[in-house]
This record gives sequence, C-alpha cells and structure tokens, in this order.
Amino acid sequence: MTTPLLKIYKKMKWLPFGNWLFSKAVCRKAPYFGSIKPTITQLEPGVCMATIPKRKAVFNHIGTIHAIAQCNLAELCAGVMVDATVPYKTHRWIPKGMTVQYLKKAETDISAEAKITLPRQWLDKEDLIVPVEVFDAHGTKVFHADINMYVTKR
Repeated sequence: MTTPLLKIYKKMKWLPFGNWLFSKAVCRKAPYFGSIKPTITQLEPGVCMATIPKRKAVFNHIGTIHAIAQCNLAELCAGVMVDATVPYKTHRWIPKGMTVQYLKKAETDISAEAKITLPRQWLDKEDLIVPVEVFDAHGTKVFHADINMYVTKR
C-alpha cells in the first residue's frame, strides 16, 4: 500500500526540480524544517535521504553546521521516511525522542539517510527506533541520531 506522501513524491520526482519542489511542499506542511533549506533526494518505503547546504544561516560560532541544524535534518529524514512507510490507514506516528552523537565538525554541505529494515509487522503502541546517519561532502560520518517514533493503531 503506497502512502499519500509517497504517491506525491513519485509524481513530483520526475518533474524538473521535482525533488526541490517536493521538499518545499514538505516544508510548507512542517514550516520549521524550512529553516535548513533541505532537499529530499530519495524516498521509498524504509528509506529517506536529504541534503542541506552549508550556508551562514545554519552556522555556529566556529563556522560549521550547527548541531541543531543537524538534528533538524535527522528529524526531517526520519519523519518523512516513517510517513512514507507506516500503513496510514491503520497506524499513525509521532516523534517521541531523539538521542544524538556529534562525531566530527560538519564543515561542508551535509547529507542524511534514515533507514529501517522492511518488511516488518506494525504493532500498536510501538517505539520504532529510526537510525539516521549524516555525512559531509567527503563521505565522513559527522553525526548519528536514533529517533524514537511512537507508532500506534488508529
């Protein structure tokens, strides 16, 4: 069963600037994510990848990408992936918590990947831990998050 969000992504990704347009639509629905200017580059059940550019608006005092901007990117990837994966007719979800590790300075554009193993059985009142890896432009892992998504039956 394809979720509404995944249907929209599949239609838009083929358009010129489709990933950018889709990302703008997601940020319109959840405006806070717009502050990091993300581009969702891949979305399928169990996987979401996105990037953000290194720019002054997301810098910290030492000129690297701020820790909270990295948290926002991780939460965006996890949330979009879960929304595209959880069977929307029978279940719903909400973020419950996040544990993060700052591994290296993020000195370039960064990309994130949220990924879970499928297929899986969806339960009621389940804590789904979504791992998110964030890499710099050189492929070095700079950040890791485990995001707890609370999944319940409707």
